[in-house]
Amino acid sequence: MTDISNRGTQTDVIQRYARAAGIAMLLSTVFGFLGEAYIPERIIADGDAAATLANVAAHPTLFRLGFAAYLVEGFCDIILCVLWYVILKPVNRNLALVSAFVGVVSMVTFAIAQASYFSSSLIVKDAAGMSSFAAEQRDALAFLAMRIATMIATLFIGFYGLASMIRGYLIARSGYLPKILGMLLVIGGAGFFLRGITYVLVPKYSSVWMLIPMAIAGIPLMLWLLVKGVNRQRLEATS
Repeated sequence: MTDISNRGTQTDVIQRYARAAGIAMLLSTVFGFLGEAYIPERIIADGDAAATLANVAAHPTLFRLGFAAYLVEGFCDIILCVLWYVILKPVNRNLALVSAFVGVVSMVTFAIAQASYFSSSLIVKDAAGMSSFAAEQRDALAFLAMRIATMIATLFIGFYGLASMIRGYLIARSGYLPKILGMLLVIGGAGFFLRGITYVLVPKYSSVWMLIPMAIAGIPLMLWLLVKGVNRQRLEATS
């Protein structure tokens, strides 16, 4: 009786964590879109440092909102590292732990990228030490900070892809989450990983199209976790 009760308790915990993971994925998607795409597109003028920094200076609140949106996304992704570890631990504890650590590394890498991006706002301000630079030099330095942020963020993609491939493999093997969603996540993670690797080794072959499979995998997985969660019977059989 005690074993049955313990299995039931564990199943309830994992079910709650699965639903929480769905909510965290939804928040990460919404705030990631705002902080990584929607707002930066209104700030960054491709190839034009002066225009980009003029936008930063003219719209400081919008610029800061973009960074704040990233902070929410980053917090959700760190929480997801923990949630996925708990959800996938019954399949293979060691691999679940590896995916959690790699996921944290990816988030730390992206945090460094975002810090570089945010530093451009200090460069264009009349902050201490900046008065010794001409306006054109400050524009160039701030634009360089943004370019460096983009480079580091692309490296983050490789770590995130590796963590996603491990999670996808564990999902496919779990039995209490749909195998097809795990396989799609493996493919999506591979796309992210290849994007990061090719960016470093053969930049001309690195394409943003490599990121699309992750959306194809992530959106159905998020919806499944929100609506269905885990299969309780199969989870209890695994425990």
